[in-house]
Amino acid sequence: MTGTPTAPGNTTDALVEFALGPAPANAPASTFDTAGVFLTDTLGCALAGSNTETNLAMLAAFSKNQGPYRLPGRPELVDRDAAAVLAAHAIHCLEWDAVHEPAVVHAMSVTTGALWAEVQTHKAVGGKTFLESVIVGVDIASRLGVATKGALRFFRPATAGLIGAAAAIARLRGFTPAQAKNAVGLAYSQVQGTMQAHLEGTPALAMQVALSARAAVNACDLAAAGLQGPHDVFDGKFGYFTLIEEDGDTGKLVSGLGNRFAIDELSIKPYPSGRASHGALSVLLRHIQAGTVNANNFAGLTARVPPLVHRLVGRPLGQDMSPAYARLCLPFLTGLALRDKTIDPRRFTAADFEDPGILAAASCVRVLVDDNQDLNALAPQEVSIELKNGERLTERLPAVLGAPKNPVSIEELKSKFELAASLSPAPPAATSNLFTDLLAIKQSADCWHLLAQLAPNANSQ
Repeated sequence: MTGTPTAPGNTTDALVEFALGPAPANAPASTFDTAGVFLTDTLGCALAGSNTETNLAMLAAFSKNQGPYRLPGRPELVDRDAAAVLAAHAIHCLEWDAVHEPAVVHAMSVTTGALWAEVQTHKAVGGKTFLESVIVGVDIASRLGVATKGALRFFRPATAGLIGAAAAIARLRGFTPAQAKNAVGLAYSQVQGTMQAHLEGTPALAMQVALSARAAVNACDLAAAGLQGPHDVFDGKFGYFTLIEEDGDTGKLVSGLGNRFAIDELSIKPYPSGRASHGALSVLLRHIQAGTVNANNFAGLTARVPPLVHRLVGRPLGQDMSPAYARLCLPFLTGLALRDKTIDPRRFTAADFEDPGILAAASCVRVLVDDNQDLNALAPQEVSIELKNGERLTERLPAVLGAPKNPVSIEELKSKFELAASLSPAPPAATSNLFTDLLAIKQSADCWHLLAQLAPNANSQ
């Protein structure tokens, strides 16, 4: 561990002080507007993921005890823990949820899933208060990623996301500093999430996000009951920056707390695929939509990318690909984009994996590692498309589409939300109006009254 040494627990104290203090409430109005944008996008992802095969399997596993808690996009009623699990899983299972690129953390997913369940307990929570908790969870999860220079060893959206979500719930519950410190320690005691699931492309990847959402709620329950967790969870001999992340800087973790907010640094994911694939896909799809590239004149694609991008999506086609693996396979995604002129979340099926046209295009994709020394960088990238006439279209991307320096438009965001909503088994009524209302959730006196519209529920009558 590098950085300025601190007394035992001091880093935890600093994060708790931020989580419970006035800084999130005093964030600029623009930060709350941004939080509304990312919450809307994240909840749209939950609607899209709610009817996937894996989410239905998760529902069967976690809906043994019926309760009063509702789910985004689904008619079933479940208990609180199941609501956290299933909401978080639906958010992440299609690889469509927002990411903090410098941190390599899907920073909204665990926090939003946990808060989805938590707010149903409290009900009368104002929209601004709810967003304050979202801001806290995103900030802490993102900082845990930014504060390390080491390569991913554990699945950071689950590990960092769990600690951020526990802090977010602690704020919403109005914990004392002592309770919040215990909650963070008890959250750390449940940290899990292996990169092996990512390497193999198994559904366990999104399950790890889901289980972290439940663990965050449970950690706060334990702290509220007076149970004590470890306190030196970042600097300690067996702390986060020793066991979970290497080369962590606790000084960087706490520097500037409350002066800048990580939610302003998030990236929207325009495509339901691994974020590391979006650089090449954005260039390819722009040429496809302009008519300069198509399946007939395409001869190859070469992406020169940082080591992390190669590691995450430079994988070959699999013999028996799962949808989770295919979403992380740039060669397959390239073929899919050429065939469909888009990346549709419904087109990750066995028939698609065997499509001769997709397989032929995929065989012409090369992902090469550049000389970037940052083990957590997703950009810059260089994408070169070769046509059959010998022409080569080359573009260098300083920022990937959807990043703060290369944003998507509000119209594109709305189209994504409406498509996502249409994929749920119980699409909310007046989706366009709901999109607009969610963007303005900070003005809501009772945010659950608004959020409940995402869960049309005949069983709740």
